[in-house]
Amino acid sequence: MLGVASFIALALALASAKPLADSLVVLERRDALPEGFVQTGAAPATQVLNLKINLVQNNLAGLESALYDAATPGSAKYGQWLSSDEVASFARPTDETTSAVTEWLTSNGIQSTSASAAGDWISISLDVAKANELLDADFSVFTHTDSGKQMIRTMQYSIPASLQSHINVFTPTTSQVFIFYWPKFVQTTVSPTPAAAAAGCSSTITPTCLQSMYQIPTTAATNKTNFIGVAGFDDQFANQADLTQFLKAERTDIPSTTAFKLISVDGGTNSQTLSQAGIEADLDIQYTVGVATGVTVDFVSVGEKTQDGADDGFLDIITALIAEAAPPQVLTTSYGFDTEASLSESLTVAMCNSYMQLTARGVSILFASGDGGVASTPGVQCTNKPFPPTFPTCPFATLVGATSGSAPETGASPLRWWFFQLLPSAVMAYVLHSSLQYSANLTTEADAVNAYIASIGTEYAGRYNTTGRAYPDVSASGENVLIVQGGRTGLVAGTSCASPIFASVIGLLNDELLNAGKPVLGFLNPWLYANPQAFNDITTGDNPGCGTQGFSASAGWDPVTGLGSPNFVAMRAAAGLS
Repeated sequence: MLGVASFIALALALASAKPLADSLVVLERRDALPEGFVQTGAAPATQVLNLKINLVQNNLAGLESALYDAATPGSAKYGQWLSSDEVASFARPTDETTSAVTEWLTSNGIQSTSASAAGDWISISLDVAKANELLDADFSVFTHTDSGKQMIRTMQYSIPASLQSHINVFTPTTSQVFIFYWPKFVQTTVSPTPAAAAAGCSSTITPTCLQSMYQIPTTAATNKTNFIGVAGFDDQFANQADLTQFLKAERTDIPSTTAFKLISVDGGTNSQTLSQAGIEADLDIQYTVGVATGVTVDFVSVGEKTQDGADDGFLDIITALIAEAAPPQVLTTSYGFDTEASLSESLTVAMCNSYMQLTARGVSILFASGDGGVASTPGVQCTNKPFPPTFPTCPFATLVGATSGSAPETGASPLRWWFFQLLPSAVMAYVLHSSLQYSANLTTEADAVNAYIASIGTEYAGRYNTTGRAYPDVSASGENVLIVQGGRTGLVAGTSCASPIFASVIGLLNDELLNAGKPVLGFLNPWLYANPQAFNDITTGDNPGCGTQGFSASAGWDPVTGLGSPNFVAMRAAAGLS
């Protein structure tokens, strides 16, 4: 019979014991590698892994409800964007969740640090041997065959059953991605004068063309609290000398010395060595500074010291901006991955929930929708398979497709590097059927999309999800767009062009709204779908891929050009500015 002292000692030992292997449950499993990756060996046991853990937030449904109240025209709370403290009050884990996870890590000799403003992301460091033991995993080396890039990942991992209600995802674990940016430098040419460019917009797109096509004002914005953020990844640097040369040729009505500011994430820099000027970064800066006249532009450079591992800084940039006292009111991103399926479903949902936090602050999040037609990205093998999704399909981001020509515009073909599509049934249905019930707040979008689906009948039945998130939402010019890169003038093509152009339109509208004492547009999608008359409807074009001709543009919303391209005058009226 045990004495009191022995009983207490046994109880303490049991309380502090590590969970037994049979008490573990698989949190994530990948049955097959993403396309383009191979497993090439065991990971070194002593290699240190920096992992992030997404903790279950206390009230994301409440945050989503508050966001849609602020974003939906006609709502009593329309335009009442949330403060950082208000967002954190919804996104913060409960004390029970934080304590349970912290105690588990501490009992295994692991210390954690907060990695987000709300504390819903935490960071840990441990070696491969410890990670394999802790998570019942098999961390190995995986190689991206085209680039040779290597990463340490596992095909599955587990956590104690008692923590299932507290942990959403570990990263990087089962996600293997290779960052991709869209534009192609098509040709070197001589820059035309603004007048000549305006007359020849069918062959060359310049800021002057866009001002004419979309009725964008040339007068300078004046509100000093209005910002556009331009995301920069993959050592793409935006060059000031290139911008100056571009403005001298294409915007002679504004100072050629107009500059942009740098925001650094993960040690991001912005080299001004001309030979290091990036096509993507130059494009994005030239078509924000050069179109959103007078609006302050921030180049948000994500460095190589990324903390999120699985997605090369795509999560880090969002958590960094959430923590800002005054983040840019518009964020445009023209980078992505081959397919969103390269990320695990759990990580994709966790990232989407972080997007929700940022857009609740009144930030319009825009992404280029990609350039591969219904194949998502050029080169993705999908013949006789469901159409693969682009990144991100998150309903809290606005996806921008591309058009070709000027009078009239047409949906741009992926053979020229564009794409737009509906979600596939096999991969991404969870976007609208997650525990957050996103679909309940997308009725306006659903009406527009369902009308298109009804019009095509059984075409491509089974290859896309008839109830999932549809995209793109809108579009803008994306072919023969003139830029200066490394001192050369040339033309580029892709949805990369369209996202900064559309972001510039939103930035100019925000300037007028702020000057009128009104809130910025913020989360765009409910407003966009409530105002289809504010866009130039595009009814021609298609998006072939996966061995098919893809979808076709038509009257109203379509999966080639969304609601259409900007009509600044009509958008201004829809925003209550006329």
